[in-house]
Amino acid sequence: MPAAARHQTYDASHVFERLMVRAIGAGNDRAFASMIATRATGGGALPAWLGLELDSFRQLMGYHFPGVSPDVLTASDGGTPLALARHEERQDLIALLLAYRADISPSEIWMAQIVAAGCMANDHLWHDLGLWNRDELTALMQRNFPALAAGNVHDMKWKRFLYKQLCETAAVNVCRAPSCEVCIDYSLCFGVED
Repeated sequence: MPAAARHQTYDASHVFERLMVRAIGAGNDRAFASMIATRATGGGALPAWLGLELDSFRQLMGYHFPGVSPDVLTASDGGTPLALARHEERQDLIALLLAYRADISPSEIWMAQIVAAGCMANDHLWHDLGLWNRDELTALMQRNFPALAAGNVHDMKWKRFLYKQLCETAAVNVCRAPSCEVCIDYSLCFGVED
């Protein structure tokens, strides 16, 4: 592992541990701590404050990590701001996720907004969110949006799965193949995510 990557991993681990010491013990603590730690050390692809408004980010921090300053992230700790042209797309994703939320915790609303922001980036969703592996994303989806996650029966890549759900909701088919199994892009949707 290159020295820079080792340093970033150490820094992310340090921020993660600092957050988890103060975590309230809620289901989303680990996922949020991973995202914040990764973003604070320059990883992931989320915009400032994980794609939330500053007030919402402060509420998230106060709810999940009381006593930890929300200044762990600043306006400069973020990828490129969301292009205005993609605002409607992000809102559609948020609406989709919220329609399937577990309705157990207020953090599901923040999670829907953050996942939608992650979908605006170009890599695997778990990586864009700043999670440390795909299993974390799968657990996050099952916990926050269980009925939606249950629909991913063939383990489709999450970003592609969410967009496929949007297409089905709008009765739009962007795929040329009659079914996923015969599509030439099958490996792009269902292949291994590293």
